[in-house]
Amino acid sequence: MKIRPSAHRVSPEYIFKYNTAIDRMKRLPADDPRSFTQQANIHCAYCNGGYDQPGQGSLDIQVHNSWLFFPFHRWYLYFYERILGKLIGDPTFALPFWNWDNPKGMTLPPMFNDPSAAIYNSKRNQTNVKPSAVVDLGMTGVTDPLQVVSNNLTIMYTEMIRGNNDVYDFMGKPYRAGDKADPGPGSSERGSHTAIHVWVGDPREPALEDLGNFYSAGRDPLFYCHHANVDRMWTLWQYFLPSNNVPDKRITDPDFLNTSFLFYDENADLVRVTVKDSLDNLRMGYDFDRIDLPWLDYRPPRQTSKAKIVRASSTAPKASTLFPLTLDGIVRFQVDKTKKGKADELLVLENITVDTSKFLKFDVFVNDEDDNPQELDKAAYAGTYAQVPHKTKNNKTATSSISLKLTDLYDDMDIGDDDTIVVTLVPRHKGPGVTIGGIKIIEAPKKAAATPAS
Repeated sequence: MKIRPSAHRVSPEYIFKYNTAIDRMKRLPADDPRSFTQQANIHCAYCNGGYDQPGQGSLDIQVHNSWLFFPFHRWYLYFYERILGKLIGDPTFALPFWNWDNPKGMTLPPMFNDPSAAIYNSKRNQTNVKPSAVVDLGMTGVTDPLQVVSNNLTIMYTEMIRGNNDVYDFMGKPYRAGDKADPGPGSSERGSHTAIHVWVGDPREPALEDLGNFYSAGRDPLFYCHHANVDRMWTLWQYFLPSNNVPDKRITDPDFLNTSFLFYDENADLVRVTVKDSLDNLRMGYDFDRIDLPWLDYRPPRQTSKAKIVRASSTAPKASTLFPLTLDGIVRFQVDKTKKGKADELLVLENITVDTSKFLKFDVFVNDEDDNPQELDKAAYAGTYAQVPHKTKNNKTATSSISLKLTDLYDDMDIGDDDTIVVTLVPRHKGPGVTIGGIKIIEAPKKAAATPAS
């Protein structure tokens, strides 16, 4: 069993071996499908409008922003890892994971900052690669390191536990043959995953290259270290997190299970693999170094004061009068609940149309009483929408929807007998680029009984 190590805890011997493997990959002939550039181009092809859907006209294939996100990247790293092992004659070699979900890992892993190393890349945000720079998963711009860490842990708790009502809220929405790309990203994909891409991407480059754009992300060795932790999040969510929020973590739809991808293996042979064979990392022959999960118990403190919210609810307009809405600044409005007081409900943001060429992100707050959008470690924080810049085949826009679970949020604040909530949307990007078609609260569908994840 291969054990993927934490990037912040690897030995000098491991770093030497890792650099040797990447160096040999870079030295392979340009036409070798295992070469560094060819492997990087896989991400560009599957994620940047490179392929059409067979038999579906000009509809392109996109493995992000849907239920294909986790399985595709798991297979991608699986073969990448095996190629590296083959190049150094070590079949036990395992990729490192950047554990940005733990405060001890919330800086760039030091081994990636050595300009003489094969895993170094100059196209990174030079401010954020400094040893003192703490990863900002919220992209809020807050400068207090303690607040950044607290925000990060709140984000992790929200996207992994508090904000999900069913398997699709975490995995991403269904995406079948004939569907338009980008039906809707899951909580982890649009949260911590996107944040790391953009946080590392180089603002000196025209499109945030390398890590900050899908077409170029695979050119940075840090991409695979980042996605090893994204893959770890899937494993943690499947097998190690409480199942009370999402009892059934399986997707049994054959359109999901039978989806296949093509990759070149360590022998340069083309192989076809399916989603159904990617559902258990142990069966695929690897596991992860055990690291503490401080976000597991990082539920925000209860919010009790209602004075400001009462005033806001008397002045905030109804959502029905604002939408469709172009989000170019902070906006606050009322949304009707399905019933008074605490209830099992979801906040649904529909027809989110975005310019895919830009980094776009906005946060969602409910009954926020202190008007400080840089602080996310509070009950009012409901979740986020964000995207990594990329290209679509036919135009520069994509439309999706997301759902945010409100049940636990209601438990964390004094909802009383309210029949409306006050929602605040806070854009983190600059300029236009996001239009939201509508917003509503629906009753959460009843959950199935608990079953294994695979």
